[in-house]
Amino acid sequence: MTYILHSDHGHAWLQVKRQELKDLGILDKISHYSYQKGDDVFLEEDCDYSRFYEAMAAINKTIELREVNSPYDDSIVRSYDGFSL
Repeated sequence: MTYILHSDHGHAWLQVKRQELKDLGILDKISHYSYQKGDDVFLEEDCDYSRFYEAMAAINKTIELREVNSPYDDSIVRSYDGFSL
């Protein structure tokens, strides 16, 4: 599956559907360092993205990335709501 990796000068976030996190059984393990907008969760790169990657690997699913980079400005992801259940 292809996922969008949003990044800026300081951080990156993987865009994932909330339902997918729920189906993987990790929705309640996502930290407050991630963001959300609508049905999408933007997993912070340090822990939450790794948690998602490991959950996908456990069911033999691969992740392909499409990158959206904002090297000089803050990513729009920073303006979204902080993650909450």
